[in-house]
Amino acid sequence: MGMVTVSAVYGAIVGFVGTSMPQFSTAPTVPGTLSARSVQSMVVFGLIGLCMLYMGLAALRLVPDPFGRIARRFPNAPMVFMGGLIGGFLIGRPYPLFRQMFRDAAESGNPLYGAAAFVLQSVGNIVIMAVLFIVLSVVAGGRVQQWLTAKPGRIAVLTAGSLIIAGAFTFLYWDVRLLARREIIPWYPTAPWS
Repeated sequence: MGMVTVSAVYGAIVGFVGTSMPQFSTAPTVPGTLSARSVQSMVVFGLIGLCMLYMGLAALRLVPDPFGRIARRFPNAPMVFMGGLIGGFLIGRPYPLFRQMFRDAAESGNPLYGAAAFVLQSVGNIVIMAVLFIVLSVVAGGRVQQWLTAKPGRIAVLTAGSLIIAGAFTFLYWDVRLLARREIIPWYPTAPWS
């Protein structure tokens, strides 16, 4: 629900605002500066990464759980929020195929078309993950479920580890690495083959 809401609202905005959004900037990247498209990606992916990192630390009970109170009344609130984060991956997405879909939605001038296109793209991403999860469940479902439920802390550690790794990677890759590639900071480590 969170993913569909964020995707639909962003798609409608793209259809309404059109081609004056930062994603249409074709200005070449200049060392020491950030384009509007880069700033948008950095802000969105940085916030998503930091949220995931915080949620992982909260799963380990190292920081207060942001959903502690609200989850008692609305048990699905954390999942809706996570869906919203997943929907947020559309905002500022820099990949060429996505930019083509973005351009098509913006040039249409139709907010309903933009919303539908963005929701369809998000649902497509989730379907791939769902199929992989189903295959994993069928292949090793019983053994994994028994292993996870044998000790209640295992699920929390697995969830926390996944969120911390995904959050740290997202923040480092989209913020710190981007600043280093634009020669704004000089110290991001790179692999010898990159």
